[in-house]
Amino acid sequence: MEGAEEAGAEIAVDSKDLQQQSKAFDKLTDRVEDRQLDSSRVQSAMASIAASREADLNAKRLREKELASVKINPADVEFIVNELEIEKNVAERTLREHKGDAVAATRQLLSRYPL
Repeated sequence: MEGAEEAGAEIAVDSKDLQQQSKAFDKLTDRVEDRQLDSSRVQSAMASIAASREADLNAKRLREKELASVKINPADVEFIVNELEIEKNVAERTLREHKGDAVAATRQLLSRYPL
């Protein structure tokens, strides 16, 4: 009888060992599946970021194109540069942003760079 009990105990131990191995294997495959899901999430997030970045660049290019098309008076640029003592490119940019309105550009520059 002792042999039968030992065999039964050995089968029970083997069964428990198999159950533990099965659980460990399931955990391992779950982790692999989670990693695959995480990988797809990362890829979709990166694609979204790239699309957003491209849209921002296109908007910036369009804005620069619009500003470049604004006609400004060289005398206004010279006046702002001399009176406010700022760089020419800053004066031109500000005038373009205000559609050539020297008064509005000067006001903004004075509020940005108080004397």
